[in-house]
Amino acid sequence: MKRCLTTCFACGCFTFLASPLCAGSSLESTISSVNALSSALEQISVERMLADIQTLSGTAYGGRLTGSAQDEASATFIANRFSELRLHRSPALPPENRTNPLPQREWKQTAAVPTRRISEPSLVEFVTPRQRHALQSGSQFLPVLDSPSADIQGPVVFVGYGIVDPSSGIDDYAGLDVRNTIVLFLRGKPETYAKPVSHAEKERLAKQRGAVGYLTATGPILSAYEQRRGVTGVPSAYYSSTVTEDQLPGAWISTDAAEWILAQATTEAGTFRNIQETLNRPGGSRSMRTEATVQMKWTSQVETGTLFNVISVIRGYAPNNDEAVLLGAHRDHFGQQAGHLFAGADDNASGTAVLLEVARILALAPAAPKRSVLFLSFSGEEQGLLGSKLYVSQPIVPLAKTIGMINVDHAGAGNGRLTVGVTEVERSTAQRIGELAGLADKLDVFGYFPGGDHVPFKEAGVPTVTVVSGGAHPHFHLPSDTADTVNPEILQSVARYVLALTWQLANQP
Repeated sequence: MKRCLTTCFACGCFTFLASPLCAGSSLESTISSVNALSSALEQISVERMLADIQTLSGTAYGGRLTGSAQDEASATFIANRFSELRLHRSPALPPENRTNPLPQREWKQTAAVPTRRISEPSLVEFVTPRQRHALQSGSQFLPVLDSPSADIQGPVVFVGYGIVDPSSGIDDYAGLDVRNTIVLFLRGKPETYAKPVSHAEKERLAKQRGAVGYLTATGPILSAYEQRRGVTGVPSAYYSSTVTEDQLPGAWISTDAAEWILAQATTEAGTFRNIQETLNRPGGSRSMRTEATVQMKWTSQVETGTLFNVISVIRGYAPNNDEAVLLGAHRDHFGQQAGHLFAGADDNASGTAVLLEVARILALAPAAPKRSVLFLSFSGEEQGLLGSKLYVSQPIVPLAKTIGMINVDHAGAGNGRLTVGVTEVERSTAQRIGELAGLADKLDVFGYFPGGDHVPFKEAGVPTVTVVSGGAHPHFHLPSDTADTVNPEILQSVARYVLALTWQLANQP
């Protein structure tokens, strides 16, 4: 099923502006809508959102690792907030004009999920014939979070980007015997390589060729996307794939640490930048052995936990209209790993705070919207979009009746601009929503974003709008993503846009 969400915006007609009028509307009702939205936008409380971010990213919720007791506690926090607002209230309309497409309650969707914690202490140490070099946990290395336990040692072999694709003239393992070694490969792919390549595929190739572990690092040459996102050479929290029995132990090391290893090459290698420049050319290969031996040691604990999605609804008043708008944000993060607390203030306590604030304002509005609005607090986003996939498999409102899914993520940092990604939604619609929110000069509208909780909805044919704060997020997936790094003005802009967007989609003709 493929649908395209269009509104009166497509022909230049604003539902909430006095002129020109949409067909069938009246000047009085349109002005009333303008005033109602303007009043709603003025009710946004930055202080309330900042308090929610402080709470959710605090030690009491321990980083909200999916399947953990702390994440369950955060789910209860969200459910209590929904309950306090009585989002499931009946609209203030005469009984003959009410429809009841949804029951009056909150929902908790649950699923059993494997969770993996890397315990403290963890160790990555390099040894050469001349020196020993231990990396500092956090700033110079982090175990990949779904790695199995490690207690291994082996010589380091650099294998470029770790890609094997003879049809494209790439074989980063050509002429190398990597049995019983630890391979080092760069993150991402060459600029000239058009095909997608995943970390899991690189890990699989290394295991097939006999490697006992791997290291990965960001190269000194960043892609345009990496530059836009503010990627640095510091390792960050990362899951390679879902937990399986045959994974290799691996760690993400800093760019500086990778450069030090390459300086130990057994042949003249040139600088790290020179090496990556060669790799980025068609058919380029710079795989090589090094004189470095690495020891990797940590304990990985695997448990089965419960994932919680928390859902509530404001039921629409329009007779015989069983459509809904869905507003979602994930609240999970990485928990406590390798001796570090990943608080996840920007990612994504900030989006969760926006979700709660929009829910509060719509719940307290004088009248319900025409369409129902579902509010979803997802878990499992960091572990492969588990929560959003769960909802799509068990929707509260049929997906055919879900006219749009709005996803809010990373709402509290960046350059002050908003980045909006749309699928099956006119870009002009998204841009003009910005005008309603007073943010037209701060908006950058793009097409499909390949990652996030909107993806399962897009794949199911539901139109999606993803809202993130634009620019670099310097604490992305780092222990330093704490509440004090959230920018109140950016948070307010995101909340204004999301409220205007939700309002428009729920009330459009």
